[in-house]
Amino acid sequence: MRITVFGAAGNVGSRVVAEALTRGHEVTAVVRDPARFSELPAAAIARAANAANVEDIAALSAGQDVVISATRPTPGHEGELVSTAKTLLAGLRRTGTRLLLVGGAGSLLVPGQEGATVIDDPKFLPAAWRDIAQACIDQLKVCRAEPTVDWAYLSPPALLQPGERTGHYRLGDDELLLDVNGNSTISMEDLAVALLDEVERPKRHRTRFTVAY
Repeated sequence: MRITVFGAAGNVGSRVVAEALTRGHEVTAVVRDPARFSELPAAAIARAANAANVEDIAALSAGQDVVISATRPTPGHEGELVSTAKTLLAGLRRTGTRLLLVGGAGSLLVPGQEGATVIDDPKFLPAAWRDIAQACIDQLKVCRAEPTVDWAYLSPPALLQPGERTGHYRLGDDELLLDVNGNSTISMEDLAVALLDEVERPKRHRTRFTVAY
């Protein structure tokens, strides 16, 4: 398959690129700054573009099977997630390419808490992460208002960090997934596995899903 990855040099994006290449896909790895080309695998097609530019989105999605966005703004610029989501969808309306968007956990329901969400529970969301969590909630709202593009939104668990690739994970919909000890976590490597599994065997269309161990 032909896959374009925005945010390809980031923590999640780099692992998505690596997983896709391992599976034999043709990967166009997109970064904003060409100086970061050296951080990309030699097997990837390196491109410099801005996920906030409609023309860039349209050009880099034309002829592709799927676009994956794993961009993350710098602190203080969390609102870029919302504007970038709008731009991605606008660009993809021109090409009809599917979008998989790596978002946030803030809007997931906390099990047993009568409608409470992760953003309201300090056990799962430290106060320092509230701004990015709210931006992700607004990002998901943008997707849910989109009637044309075939999108899917992946909410990670409460804790997403570098680790090992085990190839194992559980899938959910709108509720935070907890293990037997009440923890909600997955490695970035296994998040990439779940994302590429959805690329290869699409099951989620204009909906959100989540993963965890």
